[in-house]
Amino acid sequence: MTPRLPDAEHASFSTSNTPPAPATEAEALVFGVNASAGGRRWIWRLGPQDNTPGKSTTTQETAQEMIRQHRIGDLTARILAARGLMLEEVPAFLTPRLRDAMPDPSTLAGMDEAVARLARAVQGGETIGVFGDYDVDGACGTALLADTLRALGCTVCTHIPDRMKEGYGPNAPALQALMEQGATLLVCVDCGTTALDVLDSFEGQADRIVLDHHKPDLEPASGKARLPRGIVVNPNRPDCRSGLGHVCATAVAFLTMVGLQRQLRRQGWFETHPAPDLMAQLDLTALATICDVMPLRGLNRALVTQGLKVLEKGRRIGLAALAEVAGVRDMGNAMSCGFALGPRINAGGRIARAGLGLKLLLSTSLGEARAVAEELDGVNRKRQTVESHILDAALAQAQAQVEAGHAVILVHDETGKVTPEGATPQAWHPGVVGIVAGRLKERFNRPVLVGARVEDAQGRVSVKGSARSIAGLDLGEAVLAAQRAGLLLSGGGHAMAAGFALEEAQLPAFHAHLDQYLGEARTRPRQADLQLDGVVSLTGATIALARQLACLAPFGPGNPEPLLAVGHVRCVKADRIGRDGNTLRVLLQGEDGRARLKGLVFRASEKPFAALLEDRTMPLMHVAGHLRSEVWQERESVTFFIEDAAPA
Repeated sequence: MTPRLPDAEHASFSTSNTPPAPATEAEALVFGVNASAGGRRWIWRLGPQDNTPGKSTTTQETAQEMIRQHRIGDLTARILAARGLMLEEVPAFLTPRLRDAMPDPSTLAGMDEAVARLARAVQGGETIGVFGDYDVDGACGTALLADTLRALGCTVCTHIPDRMKEGYGPNAPALQALMEQGATLLVCVDCGTTALDVLDSFEGQADRIVLDHHKPDLEPASGKARLPRGIVVNPNRPDCRSGLGHVCATAVAFLTMVGLQRQLRRQGWFETHPAPDLMAQLDLTALATICDVMPLRGLNRALVTQGLKVLEKGRRIGLAALAEVAGVRDMGNAMSCGFALGPRINAGGRIARAGLGLKLLLSTSLGEARAVAEELDGVNRKRQTVESHILDAALAQAQAQVEAGHAVILVHDETGKVTPEGATPQAWHPGVVGIVAGRLKERFNRPVLVGARVEDAQGRVSVKGSARSIAGLDLGEAVLAAQRAGLLLSGGGHAMAAGFALEEAQLPAFHAHLDQYLGEARTRPRQADLQLDGVVSLTGATIALARQLACLAPFGPGNPEPLLAVGHVRCVKADRIGRDGNTLRVLLQGEDGRARLKGLVFRASEKPFAALLEDRTMPLMHVAGHLRSEVWQERESVTFFIEDAAPA
């Protein structure tokens, strides 16, 4: 039976606030906002309509049936229906349990072979070399494997590559170094699918297993995947029928360890050996899933929900130390992972020592954990400064390209070109271009690629970078197609993110290829529509309602945090706060002059609508954002985290 949720929403929402079934585009607009102060349309998140033959069910009808069958409130039902949930999916969504969502690991292509080889390694006491990517997913997957395999009695040596010196993916010197430490089995995590030349060169020297989720390259003629010899477990292999293409590499590693433990149990291994606690590794799986921006539905939702419970206990010394250094009060929520823990772990791989994040995750000493956490925190501050410098220059290039009619934004470091002042600008750091790409994507609602100029030992200059896409446009496939066309030195990724490297002279041809391949981007609005879930009054924006909405967490891709609109309010107070003055704290007041609500805007200097909130004439406006309850010094209050504003 579906758990009974609080009825708070009934006190704060009336049926008049139910989104209408729009007959025209104008009727689909919330408060009639066609262009907010942030340049966005406000539309209802109406959700899909069931067009099954003989059946036509609107989102509103589905919501009403959810209320009847599952005894949930009106707002909750409308939000779930708008996310495309079916009636039978509601209980699992509201109370996600891993036992219900967990697939049979054997459904993944290559899994049985990987498990069998790992079982032989455990039983033979082999040394296993684990090579992980330099981001959060790679570090978490490597830590998960190292923890589990060591608990099973194996000797494990690890390597995280230096982004600048080694680049992405496995390289021969690093793998050779793992073998020199005794490794007879090499495992690549969050990389390796496209590293055919490197991995195949170790044929006959060591067995290889790839645990990855990035798209493989395809044979031009047959369309079959080009995979390295050995064992490749990757749900995005064309021949994999698992339906798990939405999980991160750490989740693939977790499923592999589940399969391994099952195999060893069948073989009687645990009759004489202790079994590792795989549930204790769910904190790593949750952190990686959130930071790799995986959709929080199905298995991912269950992994994150249960993993956040593990994380909240603070038993992993390194993450507990990092949370303390970062000032995180609540480790057990997705925002802490995505905005505090993850960026600091990533910072090491971006502009410092690549192995710092893994060292933190595997720390068993409080002193070491604290020292590494403080180092990562300092590196992250440096990363923010470097990022800000690049963003300023990249914005100008991006603006010019959009105005010139490009479908895709491709900006790169122009170091070496003389500026009007005659100075040479500071070089862009390859470690932060991915973050800049994400910021530009948010700003322009276009696929974005950002490249840095790098020079090899022979003095040859190339452009290496990262890319981010928008929903519905597969950037990873576009990059792979460019590589097949001979435009790139290397490239790969998945639908929403990718990496690439090419000769500088190929930039115009690469840009033309992307413009053609992803030409649909030209039809997208300059700013993505703001999809709203409901309208609430100031008096209805209560702690009880905020708690109600929190029942739908964790939030992320596939399950966005509910976005509400508050209409006809004035901003009667606005203050810049924070170390850099980039957070805007406001006080919203209703037309009656009595009801008030505290609000916050992060990165206010980048938000065009901030000027409306700071207008001292206090014009009447509508605001849109997320309603959250917060506890400070044992006192709970409600805050509206503002995402946009529009004149009323």
